[in-house]
Amino acid sequence: MTIFLLVLDVILGIGTLVLIFMHSGKDAGLATTFGGTGSTFGGSGVVQKNLDRLTVACGVAFFIVSIALAYIV
Repeated sequence: MTIFLLVLDVILGIGTLVLIFMHSGKDAGLATTFGGTGSTFGGSGVVQKNLDRLTVACGVAFFIVSIALAYIV
């Protein structure tokens, strides 16, 4: 169980970092790469909102798994 949580924690940590790096700074990032103003993905606002939600979910999961791992070890 400890090894599973450790592997999951590493995957979630790397995933969180990748998602954070994909956020837009000033008119750059994933939202404008896939979207722009006239997008097939529904505009950069929708892509950015979904990226925000995914980042928060991954961060919360990383936090929970880290706390669980701390209690087990």
